[in-house]
This record gives sequence, C-alpha cells and structure tokens, in this order.
Amino acid sequence: METDVKDIPKKLTRKDFVSDQAVRWCPGCGDFMILANMQKAFAQMDHKKENFLSVSGIGCSSRITYYLDTYGIHSIHGRAIAVATGAKLAKPELNVWVFTGDGDCMAIGGNHFIHACRRNVDLNIIVFNNRIYGMTKGQSSPTTPTGMKTKTAPEGSYENPFNIGEVAIGAGATFFARVPDNDHALMEDVMMQAYHHKGTSVIEVLQNCVIFTDGIHEQITSKDTKHDNQVVLEQGKPIIFGKEKERGLRVNGMKLEAAKIKNGASNVLVHDATEQDSLMHLALAKMQLPEHPVAMGIIRKTDSVSYEKSTHRAIEREVSRSKFKNTSDLFKSGNTWDI
Repeated sequence: METDVKDIPKKLTRKDFVSDQAVRWCPGCGDFMILANMQKAFAQMDHKKENFLSVSGIGCSSRITYYLDTYGIHSIHGRAIAVATGAKLAKPELNVWVFTGDGDCMAIGGNHFIHACRRNVDLNIIVFNNRIYGMTKGQSSPTTPTGMKTKTAPEGSYENPFNIGEVAIGAGATFFARVPDNDHALMEDVMMQAYHHKGTSVIEVLQNCVIFTDGIHEQITSKDTKHDNQVVLEQGKPIIFGKEKERGLRVNGMKLEAAKIKNGASNVLVHDATEQDSLMHLALAKMQLPEHPVAMGIIRKTDSVSYEKSTHRAIEREVSRSKFKNTSDLFKSGNTWDI
C-alpha cells in the first residue's frame, strides 16, 4: 500500500519556528543566541509542531514567547512554571518549554521552581542568568554577586547569591546543565538532551546583559580565558581542562581540587551525570572562580518517574474503583432537584 504524500510529516526547519514579530532586545544581548539555538533545536525534535508550547513569566527573557512560532503563554511574574505544570498535567503529550530569568525564577518564582524540581514535572526550564533585573532597569537579583553595585545596592550588594545549579539539584532536579550563551554547539546539544529527558530539565544559560552587567561572565566565557576558567563535562570522560588539557579535577578528602594530569589522566575524576547520589553533582555545580573552573555541560541526568505520569496513574486507579466515572455522575448521585 502506497503512502499518501499528505500523510508524510513535514520536515521542520528553524524557519518554521521564527515568528513574524520584530525581536526587541538590545543589540548584543545574549538572548539572541538563546533564541537562535532554541529555534534550531525545535526543528530537530520529533514532535508535531502543534504540540509545542512555550511559557514565560516577566522580564527580558520572557519576551521569547513572541519570537518563537509555537503556541505560547506569556504569563505573570514568577508564575511561568506553575502555568506550564498545569498545561503539562492537562495534556501530557505537549512538549513544554519554560523561559525565565534569574529574577523571575529565583525570586518571586523560587517556590514554583523548587517544587517543579521536587516533583519531577516533565518540563524543560531555561533560566537566562544575567545576574540582574534587566527589564526593570538594573536592580539586584538573587544571583547578583556580593559587592556588585546596582540600582538597589549603590554601595554594593551585601546579599549572598544563589547558585542555580545548587538550588535545582538540592531540590531534586533529575537534569541540570549549564552553558555559556556564546557556545552554540554546546547549547543546542544540551537543549536536545533536555528534550529527550523525561522529568524536570533545568538549563542555566550564562547570559550577557550589555546594559547593566556587560561582561559579567567574561572571565568564564571569553575565548582568551575560557580554557582555564571553565570545564566542559562529558559523560564517561575524565574531567579535564586548560588550553593544553593539562589539568583535571580530583577528590582530596571531601573536596574537589584541580591537579596536573599524570599517567594519562588516571588521577582525574571521570564524569558520571547518571549517578543517583547527587553529592558529586552538587560539588560540580557549586564550583566557582577563582578556586575552581566553572562546570559546563550536563552536570546531572538521572532517571525517575515524571510527576504527570504518577498523577494520571493515580487518577486512573481511583476512577477504576469508583462508581462515579466523572463529576457529572458524582453531582447527580445525591439529593438533587429540578427548578
């Protein structure tokens, strides 16, 4: 039997996910790179286009729902994950992506973030981390470095900043990755791996804000310094870094430390993102300059039943043993009357 041409799924391209809206971010903003790589990644996903859903909160990052040609919800401040959870529970077949910033997600939205990680809802959460409130003109955010001067801390921030990876993994996230906004190949690869992961996937993007925190991640992401200041993790491979790949990470007592490679990297840790115990993943996520390089790539990727699967299984069990098959049956089961 011959297949009708109209039954063959259309091969999607990046252009299929480019909307007709003018992109209104500041020239040079790291958000452009996230948008471009998201569109490229979307085109590779084996989902019908009508099942893509983009959800955002409030902030510069949250404008992305206008620029992706998918179904989208531009929700309210800090509530993108709550809205996305409702959509995923109602229609588990949806491919749901949440776009949020360090202020939107870690401050007013922090409660929703930790509980999505705890529950393992099958959402893909991309956190644009520029370490500032950009759209509202430069106030300190929960990731602003201590001592940095901002509109709300003119003498320098005195608060301890959140480490997004530490929060996510500590709350039970089964997938956490970190990428710089200028590494297109790594970002696209991480997006695709997040898509294939069943459960909460959190991707922190170190994103540059050219207005309020220009160069905030430059020590880590610059082509002149990145070899020494970041380490790109690869599953099953030694954790090594440096321009000549001459250094690696090892465990000394209960701490990670950098060391010169010896005997073909036999003294260096091998990365295992699939380890159920989160202790090493937390240690990798917490690494920061100047003591350690910053970990990039997939830090944690473990298997666990997703929240919506557990929820729908529980509903099915209750329905199977109840005499009421729907709310209408329940409503009509007692003393009712017609008016």
